[in-house]
Amino acid sequence: MSRAVRTPPAALKLTLALLAAAALAGCTTTSPDAAIAPVREQLRAATGADIARWPDAQAPSAEARARLDALLAAPLSQDGAVELALLNHRGLQADLAGLGIAQAELAQVSRLPNPGLSYGRTTSGDEIEREIGLHLGLGRLLLMPLARTMATQQLAQQQAQVTIGIVERIAEVRRAWVEAVAAEESLAYLRQVHQAAEAGAELARRMAQAGNFNRLALAREQSFEADALLNLARGERSRDAARERLVRALGLWGEQAERLALPERLPDLPAQPLVQTDIEARALAQRLDVQAARTATAQTARSLGLTRTTRFVDAFEIGVSRSKTSDGHRSRAWEVGLELPLFDWGDARVARAEAIYTASLHRTAAIAIDARSETREAWRHWRHAWDIARHAQQVIVPLKQRISEENLLRYNGMLIGVFELLADARAQIGAVNAAIDARREFWRADADLQQALLGRPRLDAGSGPAAAANAAADAGGH
Repeated sequence: MSRAVRTPPAALKLTLALLAAAALAGCTTTSPDAAIAPVREQLRAATGADIARWPDAQAPSAEARARLDALLAAPLSQDGAVELALLNHRGLQADLAGLGIAQAELAQVSRLPNPGLSYGRTTSGDEIEREIGLHLGLGRLLLMPLARTMATQQLAQQQAQVTIGIVERIAEVRRAWVEAVAAEESLAYLRQVHQAAEAGAELARRMAQAGNFNRLALAREQSFEADALLNLARGERSRDAARERLVRALGLWGEQAERLALPERLPDLPAQPLVQTDIEARALAQRLDVQAARTATAQTARSLGLTRTTRFVDAFEIGVSRSKTSDGHRSRAWEVGLELPLFDWGDARVARAEAIYTASLHRTAAIAIDARSETREAWRHWRHAWDIARHAQQVIVPLKQRISEENLLRYNGMLIGVFELLADARAQIGAVNAAIDARREFWRADADLQQALLGRPRLDAGSGPAAAANAAADAGGH
C-alpha cells in the first residue's frame, strides 16, 4: 500500500534551499495591468496621451463611452482625435491585450516546476515490493532566475514594440485629421468658386441673348463654369475619401461615424519656427525603436550567458524514493542524474548565440544611424514646409488680394467691366488653393516630425528578440 514519502535530511535541505531560491525569484503577478503600466507611463511622458488601463473584451466602459460622446459632440480637434483613437480603436485594444499574454508567460516561467510522482509495484514469487518516487527537475530549478530575467526582458521588448505601434497610430491619426480638415476647407472654397463661375456664366448667357456678348466670350465663361463644377466634384470625392480614412484611424462606425464633426479650417501656422539645435541627440535619447533595439541586444547577451551555463546543467535532475516489501522491509534512496557530454559539448549553441549577439549589435547601430538621418530629414521638411506656407500666407495671398482690391476700384470707376473683374477673381483661385495646400503640407510635416522624434515600427525589429528567444529555447531544451 502507498505510504507517505520521507525525504532524507540531506536531500531535504538541498531541495528546500533550491525551492526557497526559486520562490524568491518567481514572485510574478498575472495581472495584465502590470504589463500595460510601463506603456502608459512611456506614452504619457513622450506624447502626453493616455490609454485605458485594460481593454474590455465586450464594450467600452461607461466612463469611456461618456468621454467618447463628449468628444463627438463638438468639432474634433487634432488632440481630441488622438484621444478618441486611443480610447476607441479596436486594433489598439488588441495590441494592448497581447501584452497580457506576455505577462502570463512571464508568470509561467516564474512558477516552481511541478514535482513528478512515480509509483511502482514489483512481484517476485510471494514477495511484493512497492516503490514511491518523488522527482524534481533540478536543471530547470537552477535556471529559473535566468529564465525569469529573459522573460522579463522579452516582455519589456514587446512593451516597447506595442508603444512604437501606438506612436505610429497616433501619427496616422494626426495625418488623417490634417487631410480630412484640409479637404473640408478646400471643398468649401471650391463651392465658392463654383458659385462665382455659375453667376458669371449666367450673366454671360443673358448678355449674349441681348446681343452684348460674342459667342467666344460666352464659351469661355461656360467653360470656366464646367471646370469649376468638375473641380467641385473632385473635391467632394477627396473629402469623402479623407473623411473615411480618418474614421478608420479613429475606429468609428455606424452612428458614431455620422456624428463626427470637423473644424472648418486647419489651425494657423506657429508664429515662429521651432529651434532644434540638439535634434539628433534628442531623437537618440527618446526614440522607442532605438530603445527596443538596445533591449534586444541586452536580451541576446543574456541568452549567450544562458547558453554557456546550460551546456552541462540543463539535464541535471534530483529525485528521492521510498520502497517497502511485503515482509515489512523498508528502504529509502535519493539519486542525482547528469547527462554526460560525450558527443555534444554545446559549442555549436555557443557559437550560434555569439553570432546572434554580433548581428544584434550591428543592427542596433544601424537603427541608431537611420534614426539620426530620419530625424534630420523630418526636421528639414518641417522647416521648409513652414517657410513655404508662411510665404504663401503672408506674401502671395495678400498680393493677390491687393490686386483684387485695385481692380474693384477700377471697376467702380468704370475703367474695367464685370468680366475683367471676374477674370481677376479666377486668378486668385490658384493662389488660395496653393496656400491651403501649403498649410496642409506643414501640418503633415509636423505629424511626421513628432513621429520621427519618437520612432517608427521596423520590419526587422523583431529579428533580434526572436533570435535571442530561440537561442534561449535551444539552451533550455536539450
